[in-house]
Amino acid sequence: MKAKQVPLVLAAALLAVLATLAVVLSGPRETGQAAPPASAERTEVPVAPSDEPQAEPAAGMAKADPVSIDVPKIDAKSSLIPLGLNADNTIEVPPVTQPLQAGWYVHGPTPGEVGPSVILGHVDGNKQKGIFFRLKELAPGDKVSVARKDGTTAEFAVTKVERVAKDKFPTDAVYGDTTEPELRLITCGGVFDKASRNYLDNIIVFARLIAR
Repeated sequence: MKAKQVPLVLAAALLAVLATLAVVLSGPRETGQAAPPASAERTEVPVAPSDEPQAEPAAGMAKADPVSIDVPKIDAKSSLIPLGLNADNTIEVPPVTQPLQAGWYVHGPTPGEVGPSVILGHVDGNKQKGIFFRLKELAPGDKVSVARKDGTTAEFAVTKVERVAKDKFPTDAVYGDTTEPELRLITCGGVFDKASRNYLDNIIVFARLIAR
């Protein structure tokens, strides 16, 4: 199954919506986010080369809504609520008053299907740490589990982690078609701008299905 393309109007609106992932009442001291490098807006952690034989691409799982996510390395566990589009075609986000709640984007593949499934969560909110407060700590090889409504669990391994300026959000890389089941985890990061009360960057984790 091919991933559904993000509508063109959504690409333009995406930057503004992702900014709402970190509308908080506190400054960067409470968030623990680091400033971006002075010479770059984008920081990428690539997959380390390996001499071990590469596994065959995982076949896709049947469609099944996700019910929860577990990221052991950063102690992030949450049920998953469906996130669609707002009236202005921007992507919904979990309530900022419930920063420990994650959600999945319903107009893409469900986790485990061929294509990129997307899960969003806050870095913080309401003067509390969010479900993805430590998302930037993930590295290639770290595991992510998504339990599904059909009783199965999709197991993913991180392939790379990026910090990207919001005005350079890689819409195609996040939402574009892929040939195997993949996962994207998205939150805010980088510098907290007190004037706009938003973070300037996004943290994006890319992962691929390794077991089911």
